[in-house]
Amino acid sequence: MTLESPKTHTQKSQEELFNFLSNVDNYKSIMPESLENFKKIDDESFLFQLKGMPEIMLVIKETTPHNQVVLGAKSDKLPFTLTADIEEAQEGSDVQLQFNGEFNAMMGMMIKGPIKKFIATLSENMGKL
Repeated sequence: MTLESPKTHTQKSQEELFNFLSNVDNYKSIMPESLENFKKIDDESFLFQLKGMPEIMLVIKETTPHNQVVLGAKSDKLPFTLTADIEEAQEGSDVQLQFNGEFNAMMGMMIKGPIKKFIATLSENMGKL
């Protein structure tokens, strides 16, 4: 299953946004209002929980300086990645999030809506930076 957020413009430069997304401490500030728990595990990973959802642990899997940050699930139970593609733009940068996961059809139907809303909110909150 692949889902994409709308492309969002931010006032941060491409390098500033890349550095922001490469620091796990910063993700708390772009999470949805329904955030119930956020905990930094180490410099590469964090755990978060939204209301009515299970805890999810994410780890920075790879980075391509100033262009891309790839987060992935730390657990193999729900394998997925969340990729932020960052492009230079006039007076800032543009970012688009892409969610890729391997789920059975039933699970995919259950989580598609909440995940689409989640990545749209993250993207929207990055635009406010």
